[in-house]
Amino acid sequence: MPAAPKSRLGRGLGGLISAAKPVVSATPATAPAGAGAPAAKPDSAAVAPAPAPTGAPGYLEIAVSMIEPSPYQARREITPEQLRELADSIRSEGLLQPIVVRKTGEKFQLIAGERRWRAFQLLKIKAIPARIVEASNASSAALGLIENLQREGLNPIEEAHGYASLIRDFDLTQESAAERVGKGRASVANALRLLSLDADLQGYVAKNMLSVGHAKVLLGIADSAQRALLGRRVIEEGLSVRATEKLALAAKSAAGARPAAAKAGLSAKDTATVAGIEKKLTSHLGARVAVLHTPKKGRIVIEYRGNEDLQRLLEKLGVEA
Repeated sequence: MPAAPKSRLGRGLGGLISAAKPVVSATPATAPAGAGAPAAKPDSAAVAPAPAPTGAPGYLEIAVSMIEPSPYQARREITPEQLRELADSIRSEGLLQPIVVRKTGEKFQLIAGERRWRAFQLLKIKAIPARIVEASNASSAALGLIENLQREGLNPIEEAHGYASLIRDFDLTQESAAERVGKGRASVANALRLLSLDADLQGYVAKNMLSVGHAKVLLGIADSAQRALLGRRVIEEGLSVRATEKLALAAKSAAGARPAAAKAGLSAKDTATVAGIEKKLTSHLGARVAVLHTPKKGRIVIEYRGNEDLQRLLEKLGVEA
């Protein structure tokens, strides 16, 4: 395959954009792209022709106020620090990569480049170089997701939500969604599994407090309370994925031992009741609780980790040490 000029957005995104139909033709470039930040334009100049950075058609300078964010944006958070750094870079070096938009009514909708667009707003620059393409809703969503993936700008949960949006909003299979973003179906399936985690655990993964490896181990624990407990323990103790696997295996073994209640003569209904009590106690105490019950006697076993955790439990139970 002949070598092609390397795009800052990556080969996958560049290929999709190249395949999209440009809406307008622009004057051939007379100066190299990214030579400096574009000069401010009056708001009345909603769309003014601008040199195409590569001499290719489809480039204009568009009023920043005429652009709207994409409803399919996978990124959930843009930190002020990241935005300020990008704005400083644009002020110093100019815009190295135009944004990509599509026409929607009287305005334009972002496909790729939301951070660049917001940086221009921060800098109070009134017009921004953009490439205008025709794209369907599905293609627009895929393009935006690809850009974020190739720039490594998404956390694992945002990436998973991006795939879920493609599948849900455009009636795609996992395989067809994977093809659109240039990923393997297994990668998409594994990412989507993260959305099965409880909301607090998803938050830990999004903030990089738990790795994807930790998350995969936690997904193997059926009981949500046990998952939450182990997730917090991983964070508090800085446990490795291997250490987490061992604890998860122990938790599964303990859960597997609970059917012994049937041997003690408990009905299926009583067994379910005991399991419900365990969940409530575990949630209330913030510690793993096992209720070992028989019709005549039983025990409640509460796990704790160290003196501080024991002291916390005693205070929770209203017991003085």
